Amino acid sequence: MDMQRVSVGLTVVNLFLFTSILISPRLPAVAKTGAPVLRGQRLEIVDQRGRVRASIKVEPAGTFKPTGRKYPETVMLRLVDPNGRPEVKIGASVEGAGLGLVGDVDATQLVLQTDSAGSSIRLRNVNGRERLIQP
Repeated sequence: MDMQRVSVGLTVVNLFLFTSILISPRLPAVAKTGAPVLRGQRLEIVDQRGRVRASIKVEPAGTFKPTGRKYPETVMLRLVDPNGRPEVKIGASVEGAGLGLVGDVDATQLVLQTDSAGSSIRLRNVNGRERLIQP
């Protein structure tokens, strides 16, 4: 008999909860306001497979080993294709700024660059032909 009372009691409580859920007004979900600034050392946007497709980060100062040229700390924005190749690069440092666009093969490029030496546009096609435009 005690088990029957418990079962009836639980059924009544469940019916009450179910009815209150059905009757309660549904309020729209509202996003809470976040912090006014997003801070970090790196931002990456990934696709559904987890591959990085876009990134913004600060590259530390360093030396390009093949040429020995020293580069200052640089902020880089990269947009990457599904194969992992950066197709768009935008960089800025104390020495200047640049924009690089790459075609479906690395040989096809457009590079806009400005620094203390001046500014230039370099166009290169798949045949290796190159044109440099300077003021």
